[in-house]
Amino acid sequence: MAVPEDLDISPNGENSPTRRPVAYREEAFLQSPDSRPLRILSEYLWPLAHFQEEKIQDTIVFFGSARIYENGPLGRYYDEARELARLVTQWAASESERAERCSEPRRRFVVCSGGGPGIMEAANRGASEAGGKTIGLNIGLPFEQRPNPYITPELSFEFHYFFMRKFWFAYLAKALVVFPGGFGTLDELCEILTLAQTQKLESKILIVLYGPQFWNEILNFDALVKYGMIASSDLNLFRFADTPLAALQILQEGLTRYYLEPERSLQLLPEEAPEIARTRTS
Repeated sequence: MAVPEDLDISPNGENSPTRRPVAYREEAFLQSPDSRPLRILSEYLWPLAHFQEEKIQDTIVFFGSARIYENGPLGRYYDEARELARLVTQWAASESERAERCSEPRRRFVVCSGGGPGIMEAANRGASEAGGKTIGLNIGLPFEQRPNPYITPELSFEFHYFFMRKFWFAYLAKALVVFPGGFGTLDELCEILTLAQTQKLESKILIVLYGPQFWNEILNFDALVKYGMIASSDLNLFRFADTPLAALQILQEGLTRYYLEPERSLQLLPEEAPEIARTRTS
């Protein structure tokens, strides 16, 4: 993104040895503790500008392990995440085309991942193979995490702050598909489940746990109910799927019910901004 010409305030557009750079060009200042609020804000504004430019209205987020490989012991999950992302992208394309016919171009239900390898790569790969745009919200880590090659370049982002990355996962998502994963996947899943349980978001987020054999062994949901840690009704916050077609059906039915049918009877959103799930204020 080019810097506007009116931001160059040096005389005659040239550097002057007697003048210090303006504050936003002081690299040492921008990297200092005093500038932490600016860095946090930039991780909100930079993705937002790109989502607006690319007409991204909402997403379907794929979570899952970076350690599941195509030819590894759990390779079926890589293949099935790839296939589900391909099917979802093909279906979502028809909704985007309908919006374009209404003179309101916008991209619906764009596949989004954490941008790294494993299940994240599989999701971006499947969406890319279907000809769709696909988002990668990468995080700088000393190991594992490098952007995979299937992310749409203009929708590839690198985050320093985990909480700002989580913000963009949650606030554009209309659905979440959670494949087997470790601490990071559990953290992201519980974050969304907590937001849904406490009704902190106005928008409904569909949550699909992919691979019931894995999830029922890793998390004993019934025990949480037994000991009174959650209500039995909280088990309705998510559904299980074990095939790409089963997961696709859950997503299609839910997204149509909660979003497509209501929107068709209401005025469409302004095209200059994505629809971000608002937090409740009361």
